[in-house]
Amino acid sequence: MLDKLDDLIAGTATLDLPDGHFINGAFGKSGGDLIDSYDAGRGAVFAQFTNGTTSDVDRAVTNARNAFQTVWRKTAPVERGRILSKAATLILENLERLAVIETLDCGKPLSEARGDVRGAARCFEYYAGVCDKLQGQTFPLGHDYLGYSISEPIGVTAHIIPWNFPISTAARGIAPALAAGCCVVAKPAETTPFSALLLGDILHQAGLPAGVCNVITGTGVQTGAALVAHPDIDQVTFTGSVATGANVMKSAADNVTRVVLELGGKSPVVMMNDCDQDAALDGVMGAIFENAGQICSAGSRLIIERDIHDAFVERLVKRAQSLTIGHGLHDPNMGPLNSEQHLQKVAGFIDRAKSRGAEVLTGGNITTDPKTGQGWFYEPTIIANRPSDDELVQEEIFGPVLTVQIADDVDHALALANDCQFGLVAGIYTSNATTAHRMARDIDAGQIYINEYFAGGIEVPFGGNKKSGFGREKGLEALQSYCKTKSVVAKI
Repeated sequence: MLDKLDDLIAGTATLDLPDGHFINGAFGKSGGDLIDSYDAGRGAVFAQFTNGTTSDVDRAVTNARNAFQTVWRKTAPVERGRILSKAATLILENLERLAVIETLDCGKPLSEARGDVRGAARCFEYYAGVCDKLQGQTFPLGHDYLGYSISEPIGVTAHIIPWNFPISTAARGIAPALAAGCCVVAKPAETTPFSALLLGDILHQAGLPAGVCNVITGTGVQTGAALVAHPDIDQVTFTGSVATGANVMKSAADNVTRVVLELGGKSPVVMMNDCDQDAALDGVMGAIFENAGQICSAGSRLIIERDIHDAFVERLVKRAQSLTIGHGLHDPNMGPLNSEQHLQKVAGFIDRAKSRGAEVLTGGNITTDPKTGQGWFYEPTIIANRPSDDELVQEEIFGPVLTVQIADDVDHALALANDCQFGLVAGIYTSNATTAHRMARDIDAGQIYINEYFAGGIEVPFGGNKKSGFGREKGLEALQSYCKTKSVVAKI
């Protein structure tokens, strides 16, 4: 795989990729049209996949329901754990192939894609260890009664996977669902279908019975909408935009289907005067420029105390200007945006900001791969101090754009951090433990990082407040999304 990277970058080599769905343990085509999949680093087609039809969705859900009723819910938890553990091993054995495919599909640098694949393996490893540890409780009802609860799998779960972290987001939802005893129908984003398809096949190779995990591809309008509205789906796990998430919730409500929504954010990185500025500089750079800012939990607002603002922002601008951009397979500091449509959306935010008089400290323009003149790239961008009611503070741009806000003190910083419609994560940089934990207490967000952005891992529950959604993924708490509690009381 690695010996053909230059040919893949040039578009003169191809990969052996499935163009059909993965249903009931096998790849197969349907009557749906083929859709082009683009290499974002070149802005050119590199493969095709199937646009799933309503009948494809029905077939996937039917097979999942049959597998749930006849096989998977009856499989011993320890055996489920062994299969998930084997899947983790197989993911790592296929690391380079999966990472290259993820880079071509997403655009992200190869080193980041490798990290995503390792993270996906870790998801299955983690949940493999909890399959046989889901247990109920007993209730103290008195001498003549026995009361207890049973944790049961919810049933068939649908997973709508975003395009920014396809394999890792798929894993963080599919792994706990399978661990709980659920069966899965997953639909990857229409711009990044392949790693989820390959993950379905890897799970089957690991011993997962046919029909337990199915992957169907296609557009959100056609395939995704049919899946979310299907009456035989018991749970929908969705990651995406607020507008689409609201529509998913409305559609699921018709069948009283449970939902977990992770809808993005506009997360603050708060820097106090007493912080370690070197550590903060590294943290801020990673928070906004990793994956070209295409991260729900990206630190896209820098809230910094006035006394350290000027010198720190000067350093930050210089660091941003030193970043290399290019095709992801060349492993630059920053890759392209995922699609031309998204590139224009990001550019529109900055063009409007310029018209409002915003000061662009660096970046602010569409660009291309300096080696080829191709691809969908946007310059690393930093915008000077903006008020809280500005679009750049309130709206998720989902690109390499950092907006600065200046705080006068701790209380002002806290007010700025909370003055936003989103509440996914927040970062805090300070050497004062009391300040750190008071701010962690008072910032309205689902997860707080102190002195290291993106700290933690699969062990830590993840999810948002306010318009960032509800429900939690990752950690033991994620299992609750895929379980239902049955209470039993007997007179003895």
